[in-house]
Amino acid sequence: MAAEGLQRGAESLGHTIKVETQGSVGAENTLTAADIAAAEVVIIAADTKVDLSRFAGKRIYETSTKAAIHDGAAVVKTALEQAKPKTAGAAAPASADLVDQVAAAKAARAAGVAGPYKHLMTGVSYMLPFVVAGGLLIALAFAFGGIYVYEDANRGTLGWALFQIGGPSAFALMVPILAGFIAFSIADRPGLAPGMIGGMLASSTGSGFLGGILAGFIAGYATLWLNRNLNLPKTLAGLKPVLILPLLSSLFVGLLMVYVIGQPVSSALNALTAWLQSMEQSSALVLGLILGAMMAFDMGGPVNKAAYTFATGLLASQVTTPMAAVMAAGMTPPLGLALASLLFKDRFTAEEREAGKAAAVLGISFITEGAIPFAAKDPFRVIPSIMVGSAVAGALSMVFGATLAVPHGGIFVLPIPNAVGNLPMYIVAILAGTLVTAGMLYVLKRPIAGVSESRAAVASQGAAD
Repeated sequence: MAAEGLQRGAESLGHTIKVETQGSVGAENTLTAADIAAAEVVIIAADTKVDLSRFAGKRIYETSTKAAIHDGAAVVKTALEQAKPKTAGAAAPASADLVDQVAAAKAARAAGVAGPYKHLMTGVSYMLPFVVAGGLLIALAFAFGGIYVYEDANRGTLGWALFQIGGPSAFALMVPILAGFIAFSIADRPGLAPGMIGGMLASSTGSGFLGGILAGFIAGYATLWLNRNLNLPKTLAGLKPVLILPLLSSLFVGLLMVYVIGQPVSSALNALTAWLQSMEQSSALVLGLILGAMMAFDMGGPVNKAAYTFATGLLASQVTTPMAAVMAAGMTPPLGLALASLLFKDRFTAEEREAGKAAAVLGISFITEGAIPFAAKDPFRVIPSIMVGSAVAGALSMVFGATLAVPHGGIFVLPIPNAVGNLPMYIVAILAGTLVTAGMLYVLKRPIAGVSESRAAVASQGAAD
């Protein structure tokens, strides 16, 4: 959607543009060296870290995906006015390069991309494939060998092997990857090793994903500070990114995790886990309402991602009910809008009704951002509607005790054995949230005069014929 927004925006201003997308499946429509050389300006619309080394010497403007989706033309216009050239540098960042990175981060924040949020989302985006693969493999292991497949009595069986791949292997990498790539986003490659080491210590001390997040930020900012303030002779500069920075940062974050952070955060995580596992229906209802409303509030923004990261992190502690609530609540905004645009055509423009078809596909795939085009045009009616629907879906999912072992996939993971607990009622929760969203839209949105008149004219013409 960000790519389409930029494409339409550039065309409306009379400019030509080529947009490379970098998603979870890799880069598509990749920019060639000739494309980059011919470009007047380079626009980076991303919520995670992007390697800018190939754009050395070009004028660059950084913003968020949400800005590109909402108003691509404004982004292009601002980029042409405010973009600044990136200076060429060595592959390993020097102090001056890091100063440039700090300046770029400040510019990004001014454009609506918060620095810490962007670093956290970088870590989460790299972590997700490990959680998805691990969760599905654990579910398949239970399907083949039962819920006690991990016991020594089942050693050597297919189910036991699948569990070893998914649990002790894929899931074990979850927190180190999260921490490592948070640090990487902050301090580039020198931050990766201390971040992952801090993440491993978070796992071994029992502080889990909360400790991993702290370790990632501490390692990243410690490495960044050392890189900016540690001046070495030119003869030793080559050792800085591969030896001195990783060693000192790893030592710093490691000692903090062992002696200061690990145990208190572990106790806090254990208390949170125990509370979630012992929740009564009233508490589950409230938590589901809160998580559901958060998922719909900004449709992929910081509040949405805060709820999602909270639920995803708990998977490693075998707390899976919040994950189910979050996915149900994230599916209902685009599904409810798609249903409303189908049933109540006079309340939506022709363009919105067409967008409703795409929203349905995005909704079943658990891509909440499918609701953004509707919310951008009519925020005061759409956002309350989808928040109420998502709150209902999240609350019902929690009350029904539905569980979800994987952090993504939408309806495509529902048929997988043991991926979803209490599947029939989980489907009820999603459908209920969708219907409530559509009903709210019917109540809050008013018929569009032009649409009603157009339909009446067609009807009159048909009667005359």
